[in-house]
Amino acid sequence: MQRKQQAVEGNRISNWMMLLLAAACGLIVANLYYAQTLVGPIHVALGLSSTTAGFIVTLTQIGYVVGLLFIVPISDIIENRRLMVVSLIITVCALLVAAFAPNATLFLTASLFIGVGSVVAQILVPYATYLASEEQRGRVVGNVMSGLLLGIMFARPLASFITSIWGWQAVFIMSAIVLTLLTILLSRALPERKPVPTVSYSKLILSLGTLFKQTPALRRRALYQACLFGAFSLFWTVVPLRLADDFGMSQQGIALFALVGVGGAIAAPIAGRLADKGWSKGLTGLAMVIAALSFLVIYIFQSHSTAALILLFISAITLDMAVSGNLVLGQRVIYSLGSEARGRLNGLFMSIFFIGGAIGSSLGGWSYALGGWNFSALIGVILPVLALLYYFTEKETGGDVRKKQNG
Repeated sequence: MQRKQQAVEGNRISNWMMLLLAAACGLIVANLYYAQTLVGPIHVALGLSSTTAGFIVTLTQIGYVVGLLFIVPISDIIENRRLMVVSLIITVCALLVAAFAPNATLFLTASLFIGVGSVVAQILVPYATYLASEEQRGRVVGNVMSGLLLGIMFARPLASFITSIWGWQAVFIMSAIVLTLLTILLSRALPERKPVPTVSYSKLILSLGTLFKQTPALRRRALYQACLFGAFSLFWTVVPLRLADDFGMSQQGIALFALVGVGGAIAAPIAGRLADKGWSKGLTGLAMVIAALSFLVIYIFQSHSTAALILLFISAITLDMAVSGNLVLGQRVIYSLGSEARGRLNGLFMSIFFIGGAIGSSLGGWSYALGGWNFSALIGVILPVLALLYYFTEKETGGDVRKKQNG
């Protein structure tokens, strides 16, 4: 109990608690991405067609959106720690079902529930801001989001490495074991947070539409990130196919390539610190430009040469930096809009941009089948450019939302 009190002493989150929350976010959200590089072996094992196999990742992301819209808002009315434990138990059960599923229908159903339960990561991030003081909020969000982003980026290579040694089922079994241990740790280490409910659950869900209509800053930030995350999802859906088809890479080679993207996570804490200094708007535009250029370079240089491969490596890093940095900038704005609705605001923000990610994944598979890497890379350029065009209509800076919430 003394340790729990130390975690929030003086309304400043301790370093050990920040580390725990960051690690938990990474381990939980990784479950959304393990299957991304395993679509090949899974669809062969379960007899899925190439077209249907693309739904493995999409269904997990749809489940995540469902959880964001209908589970995350509950964090505004019930005790957060209990909600997280129940959701993690659902995730563990879904992972075990996926590992031992005898047919495609059961596996795809389990994939949906893996996504639903994994929204615990998006309860933990606003939970961290409740423990933080105002002056350290940007740094806390940046550090916790670094853990989440590292989980996203390590998930793909880790899943590939484990699959190459023990098979794809081992990925889901090992994750279930890790999440079981994490559930026990969080249930003992996290301080209780009991929000005072002011509305019923049904009114809470209905209020999502009102919040979306009355909060322009939320709409703007969510659409920015939806475009960038759509480009990110498209890249990581298609690039394994390009590496295998054009460069003859094995599963282990693709895993090594995926490790490169981990370097992009360094942008998250940097963006958080700079946002605390009032640089949100300029950094937002810079993130969009970097994302567009990342795709433009690999669209122009499409040979099978070593130079083209090196450019792919560089683009993976810069694209991940743009997406992770802009995510932290957006969340800092969202968390400044009002603590009483923070769970709902975060749920709306994340669900909108994950819809963008699901669309990006679907566009990636469709465009690669229709026009190859050339068509996919072109769409990758267009998505951040659309965000940039919308950005030019912004009048309020990201740091002004506390002064004018609806600007």
